[in-house]
Amino acid sequence: MSPTIEVDAQTYRYIEFAARMGNTTAGEVVARLVRTASVPSSAPAAANGQDAKAERKVDVYADYEGHRTRGSYDRDTKRIDITSGPLAGQSFKTPTGAARAVVTHYKPDVNPNRNGWSFWLLDDGSGEFVQSIRHAS
Repeated sequence: MSPTIEVDAQTYRYIEFAARMGNTTAGEVVARLVRTASVPSSAPAAANGQDAKAERKVDVYADYEGHRTRGSYDRDTKRIDITSGPLAGQSFKTPTGAARAVVTHYKPDVNPNRNGWSFWLLDDGSGEFVQSIRHAS
């Protein structure tokens, strides 16, 4: 019997969705998440103010109802600027506000309350689940 881990139903649905989006297995999604979270950041320190400004912003995305919405998360202000999809160009003071807007847009008949810190994921360009922005602040 192989080892198992327990997660709540919603988390498992996120893992399954990430696996489908990445054309991989749920186990590989978890393994990649653990590997990514275990590797210390090796980003060099900013050489000037412009580099520091660029480093405080990170690309993020959210998958909801089969739609991927991309954005930019500012680590200092905690603001999310939506950069793709029907909400592109809109800016939100908090990740939660941005998450609610995405939910309301795609499913206006459901309660939009979401935890924006786990709804938005860091986008490393691979298209695979990396980690929520909760760890990017």
